Order: sequence, then structure tokens, then C-alpha cells
Amino acid sequence: MRLTQEHKELKRTVKNFVDNEINPHVDEWEKEGIFPAHELFKKMGNLGLLGISKPESAGGLGLDFSYEMAAAEEMGGIFCGGVPMAIGVQSCMATPAIARFGSDYLKENFLAPAIAGDMVASIGVSEPGAGSDVAAVKTTAKKDGDDYIINGTKMWITNSTQADFICLLANTSDDKPHSNKSLIVVPMNSPGITLSPRLNKLGMRSSDTAQIFFDNVRVPQRNRIGTEGAGFMMQMVQFQEERMYAAAMSLVGMETCINQTIDYCRERETFGQPLIHNQVIHFRMAELQTEVEALRAMVYQACEGYLNGEDMTRLASMAKLKSGRLTREVSDSCLQYWGGMGFMWDNQIARFYRDNRLGSIGGGADEIMLGIICKYMDILPKRKKS
Repeated sequence: MRLTQEHKELKRTVKNFVDNEINPHVDEWEKEGIFPAHELFKKMGNLGLLGISKPESAGGLGLDFSYEMAAAEEMGGIFCGGVPMAIGVQSCMATPAIARFGSDYLKENFLAPAIAGDMVASIGVSEPGAGSDVAAVKTTAKKDGDDYIINGTKMWITNSTQADFICLLANTSDDKPHSNKSLIVVPMNSPGITLSPRLNKLGMRSSDTAQIFFDNVRVPQRNRIGTEGAGFMMQMVQFQEERMYAAAMSLVGMETCINQTIDYCRERETFGQPLIHNQVIHFRMAELQTEVEALRAMVYQACEGYLNGEDMTRLASMAKLKSGRLTREVSDSCLQYWGGMGFMWDNQIARFYRDNRLGSIGGGADEIMLGIICKYMDILPKRKKS
């Protein structure tokens, strides 16, 4: 993936938007436990930032996925993790399947409004008993005439309390776990949907997250994305984009963490000299920046392969694994050099520490990424048939 002048212009647009429309409000949104998704997404929609790689026929910019990655990188400059995560759900997690496999009806009534920022989207995969293990999903969608009747629950759902629709993964038959699932677009104002209170999370405080309950929720079968039973496959394709987005989004955030720590260590003096003069500190900063650049190279390589139509599951999983672990390493090391100031709740490094702990859990835990990588290396033990 090479950054052209057009990529750089897009990155500049995103950075200006982040600096002027998001970062001045982050502290307030973090305290409130929610950000105004409809208001913010409408502003982003007006700039075309929610449909960068989506088709022009649906109101998108019609650019390739490398532009989505360039924008994601600059989203990492937001002073919290919750808002960029919510933006990623809207642009790279809940809508790619509609754009790629959805009918004209779904594109007109859900994709186009999501791209314009008129609708907020969420993705419904995780459940109390099925997170990283997608095949274990228990939510059902049973046919009744021309409709589906949906029953079940979804957990850890980003944007849930503000969402206009959810892209829901549910079992539509009694077939094998990898071929019995379908993706269905469900309006969140449908009768039978209830939500828990917002979940009290360790980090990502500005992102509204809740559990959703479906009790005999009726939706038309035309709301199904693509063919019945293809939901697992579609979700795996979406996961490639999701994991590359997550890795790309972490880069600028880590660099901000490193640079703010360097600035603090230049100003803070101990034993008659700035902290940064300690070899252990400036060497550590150099090591961390080197690791960030190595991850950037991996992310760009994964994106390049994806653009060429290659299966990037292995490399995207590696990037997601490395990103989750490196954000923890960077935030932990940097917080240490801030001393007591780093232990204060409102310190931006402390927020980075809290928010980015999710990187090794959400979107497929580290252990799931390792299992996928092992499978592609052909070293994963095969289960014995009973």
C-alpha cells in the first residue's frame, strides 16, 4: 500500500475533523458515558467519511479500501478509544456486508442512510455464550410466512443505545454451525427489542455499549443480506476489514502516547536532569517507535494483498494480534515514566491504558488470532471425531 497525494489529502481532512469536531469534546463525552452519534455521524457523512470505500450508487466515494485504512490511521488521533471504535463499527464492521452482498432494497433503505450519517448502525455477533467463538451463536431467526421471528440476545454491542439498525447474525436453520447462519438487518425500533442499561466498562467510556434482547421480533425476510446460510462466511469477510481497521487505527494513538511521554520526560527533572536523559527511557522510546513502524508495515502489506484479491485472513489476524499486544506494551511503558501523574484518571495516557486493553479481547481475542495463525501454518492440532 502506497500513500498517494489523494491518500494524504484524505488523511489531512480526517485529521482536521478530529482536531476541530471531536477532540475538544472528548473529555465531556467520556464523563457522560456517551457521545452524540447522530450529530457527529451526520457531520462525517457530509464529508463523505462514512462511505469512503462504499459504492457511489449508495452515496459513497467509491474509493478502494486503502483509503479506508488511511482514514482509520488518522482516527487513531482521537483522544479516546470509544469514538473511533464506534466510527469503525459504522463504516467497516456493520455495513461492508450490505455493500457487498445486500439487495438494492437494503442498500437504499439502510446502507445509503448510514453512509450519509442519517442512521447509526451496530453489529450484532457476540452473545453471553458466544464472543470470539462465532459458531456458538444461539440467537435464532425462524421463518413465519414472509418474515423471520427473532429470539435471543446480543452482548457488548457498540452504538446499541443510539443505533437505528443492527446487522444481526442469527441461526436460520438447524444445519451445521458454519452453514446455518444468516446476516439480517433489524431496525432497532422493532417491537420486542429491549436493551439493558449502558454497561459500566473499564475503558471506552464514551462509547455506549449494552446488551440487546430479542423477544419474538418480526422482520421481513427481504432484510436478510444475501443468501440464507451464508452469514458465517460473510461475517468472516467482514472480520478481515474489521481487524485491519483496528490495527490501522492503533498506529497514531500509540505514536501520540509515545510523543506525549517524550515531551513530559523532557520537562520533568529528577536528580538535576530531565528524565529523557536517562538511557533506559530514550532507548525504550526508540524501541517502541520501531515496533509501531513494524506494525504499520504489516498493516500496509495486509491492505495491499486485500486490494489484490488475496486471502488476508492470516496477515490480518497477525496485525490484529500485534496491535492488541503492542498497544498494551506502549501504554504500560509510557505510563510508568509519568509516575504518579500517569495514575490519575483524567491523564490521557491512563485513558489510553484503559481503552486499549480491549484490543486483545474485542474483535477476536488474542487466543483466537493465534488459533487462526496456527491453522494457516498447519500446526493446529485437529480435533478427533467422536
